Amino acid sequence: MLSVKNLSKSFGAHKAVDNINFCLHKGEIVALLGPNGAGKTTLLRLISGYLIPDSGEISVNHNDLLTQRIAALNKMAYVPENSSLYPEMSVLEYLNFISRLRKISQKYFSQNAKYLIQELSLQNVLSQKTSNLSKGFRRRVALAGALISSPEILLLDEPTEGLDPNQKFSFRNLIKTYAKQSTVIISTHVMEEVDAMADRVLLINKGKLISDTNPSKLKKLTPVNDIETAFRAITSE
Repeated sequence: MLSVKNLSKSFGAHKAVDNINFCLHKGEIVALLGPNGAGKTTLLRLISGYLIPDSGEISVNHNDLLTQRIAALNKMAYVPENSSLYPEMSVLEYLNFISRLRKISQKYFSQNAKYLIQELSLQNVLSQKTSNLSKGFRRRVALAGALISSPEILLLDEPTEGLDPNQKFSFRNLIKTYAKQSTVIISTHVMEEVDAMADRVLLINKGKLISDTNPSKLKKLTPVNDIETAFRAITSE
């Protein structure tokens, strides 16, 4: 379970996250929606521990992120929009490196890596340096690195950026399967992804959580029964 209470973060005079509250549970795929500059990435960075909030609390399975940081962070993985991979490492070396950081047994790594390599179609690039990969492959390697430890909470910022339609289809199936035993938060601008994957939608605008709903209810806010139209109606000036 992920709990966010009265969370706020400012950069100078700009309040990027403004008193946000929500609670997420195992089995949910949650879409984080909002226009550019709404505070989505800042919120993900706060939850992942990259940023320290000005006020408020974040807890993972009742482990406070500030006072029980290691216990909380051990439960989650974060894939930012521009994932940084170690350019001197091959794909397999990178996955091995992440598994050692996460203190995963060799037996578990072998089993999980085999599954992820198959699901993310990485078989033909395992020996390639990550610096030589296309954007789509870098995204898939970053996702494999995040999933190698089977985190209970997975945070994804624009995860399908750079993926072709076939890769997006495979990605959706992988995340749907994975989310049955975990919590997944996806920050995205792609309304198709929300409709295809999300059980729940957190809509953020100007740092505030303005709606906590689901795709079906969001569509019904407009006569045309369309998520993109509803999004524009709610967030437009």
